[in-house]
Amino acid sequence: MRRARPGALPRGTGSRALTSVGAGADFVGTPTDESLEQVPVVTEEELTSVGAGADFVGTPTDESLEQVPVVTEEELTRSKLWHITLSVSGGETPLKEVRRGLEQLAHDHPFLLTSRYANDHAEIRYWEEARDLHDAAAVALRLWGEHRSSAKLPPWEIVGLEVIDRETYHLRIAEGYGPPPAAPVGVHPY
Repeated sequence: MRRARPGALPRGTGSRALTSVGAGADFVGTPTDESLEQVPVVTEEELTSVGAGADFVGTPTDESLEQVPVVTEEELTRSKLWHITLSVSGGETPLKEVRRGLEQLAHDHPFLLTSRYANDHAEIRYWEEARDLHDAAAVALRLWGEHRSSAKLPPWEIVGLEVIDRETYHLRIAEGYGPPPAAPVGVHPY
């Protein structure tokens, strides 16, 4: 299969063509025997170069290539646990609907530790595994919106977010301040 922009001239010698490759180890789907038969085998020699993206300006030089940071596989897979406290608020909603929605969220998001709620606000606490604080915060900020329809959550807005690493969480608990330990686990009224 050959891919090119309309009107674009072929690059290189024309002897190479883009080929689909199988999903990586982190692919969420389940491969079938049929789908595996369709994945072509690509050798390392065939994967010698890639074209520059649309935002690339200039020609790479040996000097510019030396400035590209090398990321090890360990750095890519290293992650930490982050304690998330997400606060949401909005118009009044019957307590039974809020509780049912938070229970469904806990079912959909199995790492949920504790939810506290009232008829116009709620607080959700859980552990998130992420590479860094930015990734953990991004996932936390999407949690309410992504589960709003599936868990039938109230149309509330996120009004607060705290993301702390595991060490800070345990230090706060040991020193007697910070969020109380997530016990009892579950969905509870304020």
